[in-house]
Amino acid sequence: MGRVLYERVARPALFRLSGGDAEAAHEWTLRRLQALSRNPWALAALRRRFALTEPREVFGVRFPNPVGLAAGMDKDGAALPAWPALGFGFVEVGTVTWHPQPGNERPRVFRLRSSEAVINRMGFNNAGAKPLAQRLAALRPAGSPLPVPLGISLGKSKVTPLEEAVADYLASFRTLYPYGDYFAINVSSPNTPGLRSLQDRAHLEDLLGALRAEAARLAGSDTPRPILVKIGPDLTDAAIAGALQACLDHGVAGVIATNTMLGRTGLAPRDIVRGEQAGGLSGRPLTARAREVVSFVDRETGGRLPIIGVGGILDPDDALRLVDAGASLVQLYTGLIYRGPGLVRQIVQALGR
Repeated sequence: MGRVLYERVARPALFRLSGGDAEAAHEWTLRRLQALSRNPWALAALRRRFALTEPREVFGVRFPNPVGLAAGMDKDGAALPAWPALGFGFVEVGTVTWHPQPGNERPRVFRLRSSEAVINRMGFNNAGAKPLAQRLAALRPAGSPLPVPLGISLGKSKVTPLEEAVADYLASFRTLYPYGDYFAINVSSPNTPGLRSLQDRAHLEDLLGALRAEAARLAGSDTPRPILVKIGPDLTDAAIAGALQACLDHGVAGVIATNTMLGRTGLAPRDIVRGEQAGGLSGRPLTARAREVVSFVDRETGGRLPIIGVGGILDPDDALRLVDAGASLVQLYTGLIYRGPGLVRQIVQALGR
């Protein structure tokens, strides 16, 4: 689907669904993609239309192209086969927690159309690590859950006290380890109370030390699966530097920069009142800050930590600037909502050039 057709026809129809309820439209779309995932002919037709190859090898994983689906779009892996058919070179599911949880009360997703932005306060709503493992196991007959690398984003359960966070992450990690090509440790979502304190160097050291030790145990004689840390855009440079040092000290494979932000700079005037909703902001207002954080991570680590750049990518130029800033791979979420699936192919083509 071309950008003009999507923006003039498909997007207005989706935005009108359920009286403009953004989360209901998301769920409707996911159900359609889930049904499509069971149709091999439809998947093949989509692949012919959208899929492009532009290989990259990053932290020991080979990616057919550098554009991935960010965590949050398909938390429970409901429509996994559809995403590679739409052209994504890798897919990240989650954020998943050890305990199933409903998330925060609705409404909890808000579109800010003039700003090309979304505010969400979902709160890690997901079915839990065990059901996700069962779903991924059911996709195993072909030898791998997906034809592209699968990332699994892990978070802390809301019911788990902060002092028991390490055990909570470890339980999910053990259960899902056989299925992930890499694991993203989400310690930066603004929608789970206390979670962002895990970005502090001391807390992060404890968590990463335990996860790296468990990865080595689970891998046996094989190379452990890569572990990445997802950092937030609201941190100061000093706080980011501390988190990065913890990552370097514990052999983390890479960094995902960034998560949604609490700040509200960059909103269009007509969106300012709506922008007062609590939650993490994504989309166009995050574009510049995501690039700043990616550039800082690259400079601070001397390029030693590969970066997945995410935040405010709504055009191929946004992706190119993140790569210029130091990202090896990029991920989409809000850009997919505002630009449609054709954006994936456009970015792959631009990065190939």
